[in-house]
Amino acid sequence: MVDPRRTATAEFADLWLPIDVGADIPLAHAIAHEIIAAGLVHEEFVARATTGYAEFAAQVADWTPERAEARTGVPADLVRAAARAYATAPKAQLCWTLGITEHRSGVDNVLALCNLALLCGHVGRWGSGLSPLRGQNNVQGGGDMGALPNRLPGFQAVTDPDARARVEAVWGAPVPPEDGRNLTEMFAAMETGDLRALYVLGENPAQSEADATRARRLLAGLDHLVVQDLYLTRTAELADVVLPATAAWCESNGTVTNSERRVQRVRAAVRAPEGARDDLAILVAVADRLGADLGPADPETMWDELRRVSPLHTGMGWARIEALGGIQWPCPSETDLEPSFLHGRLWADDPADRGRPAPFSVVEWVPPADPLAPDYPIRLTTGRRLDSYNTGVQTRRFSSPLRFGETVDLSPADAADLGVAPGETVRVVSRRGSVEAPVRIDPGLRAGLAFMTLHFGDDVDTNRLTVEAVDPKSGTAEFKATAVRIERIAAPVGARGGTPAP
Repeated sequence: MVDPRRTATAEFADLWLPIDVGADIPLAHAIAHEIIAAGLVHEEFVARATTGYAEFAAQVADWTPERAEARTGVPADLVRAAARAYATAPKAQLCWTLGITEHRSGVDNVLALCNLALLCGHVGRWGSGLSPLRGQNNVQGGGDMGALPNRLPGFQAVTDPDARARVEAVWGAPVPPEDGRNLTEMFAAMETGDLRALYVLGENPAQSEADATRARRLLAGLDHLVVQDLYLTRTAELADVVLPATAAWCESNGTVTNSERRVQRVRAAVRAPEGARDDLAILVAVADRLGADLGPADPETMWDELRRVSPLHTGMGWARIEALGGIQWPCPSETDLEPSFLHGRLWADDPADRGRPAPFSVVEWVPPADPLAPDYPIRLTTGRRLDSYNTGVQTRRFSSPLRFGETVDLSPADAADLGVAPGETVRVVSRRGSVEAPVRIDPGLRAGLAFMTLHFGDDVDTNRLTVEAVDPKSGTAEFKATAVRIERIAAPVGARGGTPAP
């Protein structure tokens, strides 16, 4: 387990590598260095199925475990142990979540992990691989449907003329040949005035975007903002038009794609309240008002349209998904199924069957954009808590014995140095703003590290603190690495266990 915090997962791991926030690439480079130095490279796989190994090996040659320890905080002996365990395992997977990707080097962080899998041949085989674990329900399914600015349904590139022609023949409308804007680029376009209207469906960017003060200013300045949501979110409060009372997840029919690419049927478990309408029905009705006929608002009809435009899904008939309890893409055939894992072609004996080789990536480490300094000596990282979810739009509307509200979690050492007690309200200050929150002492935190969530934005608006630095390749903001200081403030005696500051 690689994590700055000693989480519940780290508690039962064989190895916990307590990495400093933002040092993922130095750690991956050091593990690769150790694998090469120990002679544990899967040389046959590297020779037959990859490119760029020599350049990659030269890059990591200087990243000894000792050098990495100085950059990452992970002891050199743990780096060596992790490298040898991974390289010698008969099967191994590298799994990651937002802790890897919500950095300004998020894509390169992932590529550094891909390098390790290629180095050891832990890809294209049953039980081995790379597993990006999705943080929200049906994120994978959204990508399947083309909800990405540079992809058509089935992850076909917008710039591919053959893919556009296939889609245009079904849709009866031209598809722009250039990539669209990702979320970060949309906000940049709002700032320049190039984007003047926005339709937001099931998202709460007024609360979830880094540097929330800027995000709300830009949303409020739009000529027209439409929000379609189950609840009146912070974003909906800024909207010119709200399309409310949509059916909830348990009141809808459709499909979901999980993290292993398995498409499964979803059925309404309960009847929606009177007047509530499914998101699909609302979208079809809006399109009709705009003069476009999208066909009936029926999930099976829409799914059959997807099969016509996406080669990955062609063989996934509605009844077949039902009969098999789910099907993994790619599934181009209506009679056969592909292997349950990807990239098996890389092990083919015939070079023609292997296809394009997998490239090693030479990636450089860049430290977090928000540097620590005497005025901002503590590194704040953000994440989720088990009992709550994202901006809390749904999870905060019911009680939970596990929920104790938003806190700023501090290490015992930092709390002692600051002279703060559990429950005492403090001010957390970054270069962009400040929030007030009660202290929670977490023994799983090391000195110099603090933790907060985004769940309680109505009470503690954490994203007033986070930095609007983004990964240039993905557009993802660096939520995981903010420099802050903790200030004591006078608190009412007895409030949440706090005491007045001296």
